[in-house]
Amino acid sequence: MARSEPLTVGRVIGDVLDPFIPSVKITVTYNNNKQIYNGHELFPSQVSSKPRVEINGGDLRTFYTLVMTDPDVPGPSDPYLKEHLHWIVTDIPGTTDATFGKEMVNYEMPRPNIGIHRFVFAVFKQKGRQSVQPPMSRDHFDTRTFAVQNGLGLPVAAVFFNAQRETAARRR
Repeated sequence: MARSEPLTVGRVIGDVLDPFIPSVKITVTYNNNKQIYNGHELFPSQVSSKPRVEINGGDLRTFYTLVMTDPDVPGPSDPYLKEHLHWIVTDIPGTTDATFGKEMVNYEMPRPNIGIHRFVFAVFKQKGRQSVQPPMSRDHFDTRTFAVQNGLGLPVAAVFFNAQRETAARRR
C-alpha cells in the first residue's frame, strides 16, 4: 500500500494537495505522547498546544517548510472559507524538528464548530534558507498557491488528523 494512499482516501490529496510521492518522514506528536496518524480523531483539548514535528530527511543543509491548515471551514459539507491556516514554520533543517525552524505564523489551536474537520500538516522542501514569504492572511489560505508563490513544488510529506467539537463527540 502506498504511503500516500490514506491522504487520497481522506481527500487531502485533491482538496488540499496535488498527488506527490513522500520522500521524507515526518512525525507529529502532541503533548509528548499523542502521535498523529492519518485519519485518526483527536479532541481539540488534545491539540491545544503546538505539537513536536520531527522531519527525518536530507541533512542539516536541507531546509523545509511546514504548513498546517484546516480545509473544512466553516464545515465539511460547505467549506466555502477553506483553507484556514493554523501554522507555518520555515527554515527547518532536515533531521531536526520544527523548534529549529522559524515560526512564520504562530500556532493556532484547532476549533472546529460544525462537523468533523481535517487538519493537514504538509512539508515542503525549500530551495534555500529564508526563501519563503508569509501569507497575507490565515483565512482563505491556499496551500497549492502558497507553494507556487514560494517555489516549493510538491510536498515531500503530509499527515492529517480529524477533530470535531468535544461536546458533539461525547454524544456518540
